[in-house]
Amino acid sequence: MSNKLLVIGESRDGSLRNVTFEAIATGKKINTDAEIVGVLCGDDVSNDQAQEMIYYGADRVITVNHENLKTYTSEGYGQALMAVINEESPDGIVMGHTSVGKDLTPKLASKLGSGLISDAVDMEVDGDTVAFIRPIYSGKAFEKKVITNGVTFITIRPNNIPMLERDESRSGDVSSKEVDITDIKTIIKDVVRKAADGVDLSEANVIVAGGRGVKSEEGFKPLYELADILGGAVGASRGACDAEYCDYSLQIGQTGKVVTPDLYIAVGISGAIQHLAGMSNSKVIVAINKDAESNIFNVADYGIVGDLFDIVPQLIEEIKKYQ
Repeated sequence: MSNKLLVIGESRDGSLRNVTFEAIATGKKINTDAEIVGVLCGDDVSNDQAQEMIYYGADRVITVNHENLKTYTSEGYGQALMAVINEESPDGIVMGHTSVGKDLTPKLASKLGSGLISDAVDMEVDGDTVAFIRPIYSGKAFEKKVITNGVTFITIRPNNIPMLERDESRSGDVSSKEVDITDIKTIIKDVVRKAADGVDLSEANVIVAGGRGVKSEEGFKPLYELADILGGAVGASRGACDAEYCDYSLQIGQTGKVVTPDLYIAVGISGAIQHLAGMSNSKVIVAINKDAESNIFNVADYGIVGDLFDIVPQLIEEIKKYQ
């Protein structure tokens, strides 16, 4: 059973991502008695960010600041984190299964000579044995994996393991570590973000996704309005992206983002297996499609057969009545 766990935090636009707090909760679930040590890397990591990790359950936090950590590179972050790992000698490491996590953790695991369980969505604890559950075959089945020796190294899928309740009475030490980040072969000169403004798609509790049935870029506007009043994000099928109705940053599916919101509203989406691979584990699925034979209805909890251009505006007006 792991007695010290490192949780690698991740921030975006100066704020910690929710998966950071979910990773802390995962560490606590692995072993309620373990020391949870948060790690934050960047060029200007604030004490407020470190303190947030403590409020959400970390026992202490280590920050690593360096000009070469301003923008993520696996070389820079790898050097910083290996320095912390070597000093702390943790029994386990937890990070979000994000674009950064998917790139960084295999390289860390390789340097440590450790295995890695990626994309865990849940776990079962039985005494000293922890089984991590992860989807396989595009979500058609699940497997349980148990680490029998060595470092417990896992990444968790965002929005699956509930974070602990934020408690400002929690206290813990925040320390900084000096690491000499050298030999950076990759230089990031500019970052162009194509992600939509507002709620992060991978962490959204509500997603309104459009498919080819939306018919145009203009047809996506009601979806944005519906998502906005529900406090959610907008996604899309690959078909909608290929048709240039929206940017590929919104794509959900086997070759796009994998999401597990509390509510997924599929609008004008037929339900191709590639799309289902990215959203079929959503907690509640509502499908809107004029074709009653569409495959999307086979996975939907609720289905509405009809013209989306009539139904979506009606939904918007009805929801507004309760706000």
